Amino acid sequence: MSVAAQTPLVLADEDMAEALILPFAGGSAAVFSSRAPDKTGPNEDAAGLLPVGSGVGALAVADGLGGQPGGENASKIAIRCLRNALEQAARDDRPVRSAILDGVERANERVLGLGIGAATTFAALEVSRGDLRPYHVGDSGILVVGQRGKIKLQTVAHSPVGYALEAGLLNEREALHHDQRHEISNMVGAADMRIEVGSPLRLAPRDTALVASDGLFDNLSCREVVDIIRAGPLERVARTLVRRCKQRMCSPTDGRPSKPDDLTFVLYRPGDQARARTKVPALGSRRPHQGQ
Repeated sequence: MSVAAQTPLVLADEDMAEALILPFAGGSAAVFSSRAPDKTGPNEDAAGLLPVGSGVGALAVADGLGGQPGGENASKIAIRCLRNALEQAARDDRPVRSAILDGVERANERVLGLGIGAATTFAALEVSRGDLRPYHVGDSGILVVGQRGKIKLQTVAHSPVGYALEAGLLNEREALHHDQRHEISNMVGAADMRIEVGSPLRLAPRDTALVASDGLFDNLSCREVVDIIRAGPLERVARTLVRRCKQRMCSPTDGRPSKPDDLTFVLYRPGDQARARTKVPALGSRRPHQGQ
C-alpha cells in the first residue's frame, strides 16, 4: 500500500508488526501502533500524521483509558477531531496552534457527549518548518533529544506520580514501579480538562522528536528511550523501540518494569526526507484510515 506524503494518516485499533516510515513536514516520520501482547480486545490507542502544508503539520497520539467504557472510541475521536480542525484551519488560513486547541476542545465535548464515562489522554507536536510546539493532556508523553543524547524537551505527566517525579519526591525507578502510576489527573473527556501548551523549540538537523503512549514510557526508562532514539536510521530506531518494549512487557528482568499495554508512538526528524521511504504495514484486520 502506498501512502502519499501529504495525505492525512489516522491509525486506530491497529495491530501493526512494524512501523510506517514516510516523508512528513520536510523530514521523516515513523508511526507504529499495536495491541498489548496476548490482548484479545481492541487497541485503545490512536495516532495521526496530519500535514497542513509544506513543512507544516502535527504528530499526535491518544491513549484511551483502560478500565473505562469507550476508551477505543475516545482516542479515535481525539485524533479525528484534530484532523478535522487542521483541515479547516488550512482552508481558512488560520494558525496551526489555534486548530490544535480547537480540535482538542471539540474532542472533549464529543467524548463528554457520549455520556458513558469514556476518556483518553492526548499528546501532539506542532511541526512548522523546523520549529516544534508541544501540547498534551494526561500521561501520553513527548520527548525531544539531540544526537548526543541531550534532552531538549520532556513533558510532565498529568498525574500524582508525574508531578512527584518532576518535584524530586520520587526517582524514576520508584515512579516506574509506583502502584499509582496509572492514575491521571487530566484527560480528554473531563469537564475540567486543560491543555498544556509548551514553548516553541527550534530543532537542530539531527534532533529526534518522539510522541508516545504510556505503553512505551511505562516499560522503558527515559535513558533507555534516549539511547535508542538519539541516532541511527529511523527505521532501525522504530524497530528497536518495538522490540525492547515487547520484550519488557513479556519477560521482565532485573527488577525492571513490565507493564503489558497497547503501544503507540510517532518519531520525527527534520531535514531527513531524502532517506524516507514508505513501507507496507503488516497490519491485522484493518488498514490505516486515510482521510476518514
